[in-house]
Amino acid sequence: MNERQRDYFRRKLNAWKDEILRESRETLAALQNESENHPDIADRASSETDRAIELRARDRQRKLIAKIDAALQRIEDGTYGYCEETGEPISLRRLEARPIATLSLEAQERHERNERVYRDD
Repeated sequence: MNERQRDYFRRKLNAWKDEILRESRETLAALQNESENHPDIADRASSETDRAIELRARDRQRKLIAKIDAALQRIEDGTYGYCEETGEPISLRRLEARPIATLSLEAQERHERNERVYRDD
């Protein structure tokens, strides 16, 4: 991967991270402002369910930020774009679709097949 490609993915990852952080700030502000006391129990339950879903989504995004930071670190140390399992380059198409990818498409498919085999049903 050349320097121009690394810069492209660095900018893409930073923009993605900035967007997630902005959305998180908006969610936090909305949750702080929403101090409505719903007199109807159904309205209250609906509001609590919405809050729970929103907080679950934010938790997933918090984990995503850690993956973005790890990808940015891999760009800095020169290991970005290489499969952690095989050491082979990850295709640019895969990185474009999933910039935080750590496995090549073949290694990811193999990993998912193994998960299905060993999954507890």
